[in-house]
Amino acid sequence: MKTDIHPKMYDVVFVDISTGAQFITQSTKKTDETMKIDGKEYFVIKVEVSSDSHPFYTGKQKLIDSGGRVEKFMAKMKKAQELAEKNVKKVKKDEEPEEVAKETSKETIEDKKEEKAEEKDQKEESKKDEEKTEGEK
Repeated sequence: MKTDIHPKMYDVVFVDISTGAQFITQSTKKTDETMKIDGKEYFVIKVEVSSDSHPFYTGKQKLIDSGGRVEKFMAKMKKAQELAEKNVKKVKKDEEPEEVAKETSKETIEDKKEEKAEEKDQKEESKKDEEKTEGEK
């Protein structure tokens, strides 16, 4: 059997940064930070989520924002709302909102008709191609 091929194991304590829970175990990871528990020195490894804070194990939904994801989402939401307000303001003052809505719905209906016609043309072309290849066989 080969010697010295396995990584060195260290006594560590995993600390959940959202709840402060500590789990003492062994790991191949080693950090500069240490902690004394019951007179023994442990390397400290900080984790964002553990069984103490994960919703699956706790049964509670918690919001953990470690990377500013909530702020990014809120900024996107605010920007989208501002754009929506701008679009509403773009409606000409002399036009009635009902007229604008009718025009928009007409454009949508026309677009859908064009798409269906294109799909129909593509299907017909593919059928012709299939007939040609079958005829050649």
